[in-house]
Amino acid sequence: MRDFKKFEVWRLSHQLTLKIYTSTKSFPKEEIFGLTSQIRRSFASIGYNISEGSGRNSDKEFANFINIALGSSNRSRKPINSI
Repeated sequence: MRDFKKFEVWRLSHQLTLKIYTSTKSFPKEEIFGLTSQIRRSFASIGYNISEGSGRNSDKEFANFINIALGSSNRSRKPINSI
């Protein structure tokens, strides 16, 4: 099993997710279930997928989760561009 905390990309995504959570605290309360939630979930899913893929048994499965994390990264752009 790989240690996802050793991957720089995971560490950077984790730091960014923490910053996103802090930044979105000041969003309007009516957005808590809308834009705020979408932004937080999309950024958090990057790290989640890297860590989940790290626990997989094969390189092929790991690569699949890295691709999913990349997709999450791309998906994160849309809600950020909305603000």
